[in-house]
Amino acid sequence: MAHDWHRFFEARQCVSSRRGRGTDRDLELMTHDGPDGSVLTVWDAEKDVSRPVAGDYGDPRNAVLSADGTAILNLLDDNGSEMGHVWSLPVDGGPPDNLTPGLPPYTLRGIDVARTGDRAVVSAVDGDGFSLLLLDTTGERPPRRLFSSTAEAWNALVSADGKWAAVDTTDHNPGLRRFAVTVVSTSADGPETPRTLSDGPAEPVRGIRFSPVPGDDRLLVSTERTGHLRPCVWHHTARSRIDLDAPHLTGDVAPLDWSDDAAYVLLVHVDAGVHHVLEWHPETGALRDVPHPPGAFFEADIADAHTNYWASHYGADGQIRLLHQRFDQPLSLLRADRETGEVTPRWTPPLRPRGVPLTSHTVRSADGTPVQLWAGRPAGTEGPRPLLFSVHGGPQLVTVDRYTPEAQAWLANGFAYAAVNYRGSQTFGRDFREGFWGRVGEREMEDVAACVEWLVREGIAAPGAIFISGASYGGYLSLLSLGRRPDLFAGALAFVPMADWTGAYADMNPALRTAMRTFFQRDPDDEPEAFRRASPISWVEQVRAPVWIKTGSHDTRTPPRQVHGYAEALEAAGGDVTVEWFSGGHETSSRTAELADQQRMMDLVAMALRGERWARGPVTPPPPGSVGHP
Repeated sequence: MAHDWHRFFEARQCVSSRRGRGTDRDLELMTHDGPDGSVLTVWDAEKDVSRPVAGDYGDPRNAVLSADGTAILNLLDDNGSEMGHVWSLPVDGGPPDNLTPGLPPYTLRGIDVARTGDRAVVSAVDGDGFSLLLLDTTGERPPRRLFSSTAEAWNALVSADGKWAAVDTTDHNPGLRRFAVTVVSTSADGPETPRTLSDGPAEPVRGIRFSPVPGDDRLLVSTERTGHLRPCVWHHTARSRIDLDAPHLTGDVAPLDWSDDAAYVLLVHVDAGVHHVLEWHPETGALRDVPHPPGAFFEADIADAHTNYWASHYGADGQIRLLHQRFDQPLSLLRADRETGEVTPRWTPPLRPRGVPLTSHTVRSADGTPVQLWAGRPAGTEGPRPLLFSVHGGPQLVTVDRYTPEAQAWLANGFAYAAVNYRGSQTFGRDFREGFWGRVGEREMEDVAACVEWLVREGIAAPGAIFISGASYGGYLSLLSLGRRPDLFAGALAFVPMADWTGAYADMNPALRTAMRTFFQRDPDDEPEAFRRASPISWVEQVRAPVWIKTGSHDTRTPPRQVHGYAEALEAAGGDVTVEWFSGGHETSSRTAELADQQRMMDLVAMALRGERWARGPVTPPPPGSVGHP
């Protein structure tokens, strides 16, 4: 039973499913975790037949199906660098087609395909700024720039008939990630003046999806006039809007999708991290509950090619497709009958290893702010346990009640497990999401400390045996925690972390530099002390626990040079630090690699609990050819 936890990694699972938007067939583009990397499949829902996508298709989280379902559109880059071009990649493995061959490499921050015809739009970010590009998916016509700005502009959307495109813009609010939605015509002879929906400089508006009905130019958006997410239908040509304020609902109400006849909108109400599915009829204002089992039904993603990493949606049959999972249950696709309320499995994973559920708790931070925390003990145990404390990346992402092999592995190995949604997390309102702006690292540290202290008081975590772990911004907070609060943690396990904000700036991709200025509300040259205080490298003299870092050679988000600088500084200060490099960018490449990382972390934690050092020699520099290195 020593490796019984392996089953949580070895069971191949679906991790996301996105419906193809073409009108002819009912197709889902599904991402599975395979032993050697993610695997894309196209599922024909009507025939209940799946086929794998052949060839190299890049990061599957960003991919979309073409309108006819014969090709994948996605960014291909250099070894995970996230700088490249959008290609059309035939599902059957035929020759790919670069759809933007004349452009310099760019980062993808939005992609969408018209329901009819051969039009697609992408949000591209390069050294010159942010662009909304119109693409011909056949590759016969060159791309055309519809909109450009030096201020952040993300989340490309296109109408069902391809006549309109939308992008979330910040020209009204430069330097602040509080978007408005700007709609432009895709016709060369169309209206020249963009139409923008803004609720003011403090209240963001974001595009979700155009109506799926060709000729209907309405756009589903999310607003924050109440301080929390609410759905709105914007009819930009009629200059009218329908809002759902829902004052009786506390927390965010996130819009996810239109029904195919554009009569209904699928929503999820998030109350202290717990999901409740709703359906809204905008014309009448009717709002009804959708029956469902407990769990998560979408995962928000503010900073990638789609506003949601995965999300429930409507099927071509007019019924609701619930993407459902929990910490102890892998993702499955359920059919919620809108007439009877009956919920039945539509697609389930082939293997469902039994795990341990986690419970949502609310913890008060130092200033009284409520912070949501997931926590659980191994089945059948009581009393304090060694604990793995997980911190999500982003920062403006969120930990939802979704299947997590890492959590189940720790629980199966006798550890308690907890995951915090610190200030900066989504779905807890605008003030909470922006709560770290201008003081990066400060509020997050308060939230982490409050949750750790609560776990100890509640008898869940054993003092002196708490380890912190996270990726990206979560890796950053793991390193910062060891320097700022050395009394709390027995070790840090950090993936692709930010360790030195100033040192990273030169090697970051342009999209991340802009985000960094938003978070700090200043440029590194304006107030160096703010960046110094926020950087883990500034606190190495206070680190007492061992540090393990796993990071990528071609990462342009948290570049390798600043990681190496931190490790050298910690080593010089007498710290116990190990850096391990992998060839790639910001993401772990495969489930096999994740299983190996899990084994490595468990071995290190066992060493720490025995009082053994982690380092077995001097820190290793980035390999030749890494970002920032010759």
